[in-house]
Amino acid sequence: MGQPATKTATSPPEQNARPAGHGTLYIVIAIIAAIAVAWVLPNWAIHLELGGQIFLRLLQMVVVPLVMASVMSGILGLGDVRKLGKPGAYAVLYYMSTTVLAVATGLLVVNLINPGQGIDPAIVTGAQEEAAEHVDKATAEIEKAAEGQEVSLGLIFKKLVLMLFTDNLLGSMVEVNLLPLIVFSIIFAGMLTTMGERSHTIATLVISINDTLMAFIMLLMKVAPLGIFCLVASRFGKANAEDKLDDLAGVLAGYMGTVLAGLAIHALITLPLLLYIFTRRNPFRFMVQMGQAVLTAFSTASSTATLPITMECAEVQAGVSKRSTEFVLPLGATVNMDGTALYEAAAAIFIANAYAAIDPSFDLNFVDQMTIAITATLAAVGAAGIPEAGLITLLIVLNAVGLPLTLVGLILPVDWLLDRFRTAVNAFGDSVGAAIVDTSFTDKPTDK
Repeated sequence: MGQPATKTATSPPEQNARPAGHGTLYIVIAIIAAIAVAWVLPNWAIHLELGGQIFLRLLQMVVVPLVMASVMSGILGLGDVRKLGKPGAYAVLYYMSTTVLAVATGLLVVNLINPGQGIDPAIVTGAQEEAAEHVDKATAEIEKAAEGQEVSLGLIFKKLVLMLFTDNLLGSMVEVNLLPLIVFSIIFAGMLTTMGERSHTIATLVISINDTLMAFIMLLMKVAPLGIFCLVASRFGKANAEDKLDDLAGVLAGYMGTVLAGLAIHALITLPLLLYIFTRRNPFRFMVQMGQAVLTAFSTASSTATLPITMECAEVQAGVSKRSTEFVLPLGATVNMDGTALYEAAAAIFIANAYAAIDPSFDLNFVDQMTIAITATLAAVGAAGIPEAGLITLLIVLNAVGLPLTLVGLILPVDWLLDRFRTAVNAFGDSVGAAIVDTSFTDKPTDK
């Protein structure tokens, strides 16, 4: 008896895709309504946090079992683990290429706009003082991870390699450390494909668990607009109550504009161009099909929490094959951080420009910028395995070029908002990757 296999597509992706429906529209309305409520009634909006946290926890609750079941199901669906070689190589090549392109875009935009030049030195000094507590906590995490060694590119690379493996599988599940879970799932399912009839029962169980979890995700999507309304309203309400929305103007406007411009170029030009070149899909239609996932990523500020919805949208709305979504998207949510890498490169140079206001002798040369590019790329890939990922990885980048870590205080007032945009770009990049890698499977459908 042959190996259990998941269903594969029998028609081109565009014909398989279902209409996006009203889900995306409802989420857009929920986000707009939430921002309006947070602006008019900020203190009331803050109390909606409970509803938002319940929705977020429901998503996070299924992440670990879904990742393991979906990756195993995807491998079992191949029938022969050796068929994973080409799609796996394509996925890794895609992740690295798009991350490098994102960093390059960030460096180009920030050098053209040069935010932070001419900033009032008093603002820089004040920001350093306010950031001291955050930096002390994050620095402790860096020192703990470095185990007393000097933080360097070599150490970062070593940590990235070690992140692939774990000495405690249950511990990785508890900490939602997905990368070693994915490695284990690939190896375990690969072994099942070589065991013949003996593996039939457990393989069927894995596929059934995966199908049940996806049905649960579809149920969650029915309440997604309400959960997203609560999440966005409470977060924006808190920012408005603390007068942090006022910080979006003035000195930080140039910095925010730079990061958003870079993210827009990557999400609206680079990724759609890659999608069209490799799949001949209509990029704009694909964006609409992935709309619910992208908006959920914006609302939750977590590509990992958004993973279940990204998988559902890619398969059901965009028509990406199950074998690709189940393998590519869990891996992408862990290591494919285009938006984060772009943001860190742009933020580091903005901070360097601001630092020059209090230390005119400081000069960020070409070598320093290349160091920022390499460090941002490596640190972004490793972000998922580090507590307070955004702050800590940015501190690693600043440390690499000798900038005072307390200068991170300059961007803290708006980091919560930019985090949502870069997470949305991360989620969209993952889905584009799944569509591109889908074309690399050798057993192509013959029905045209």
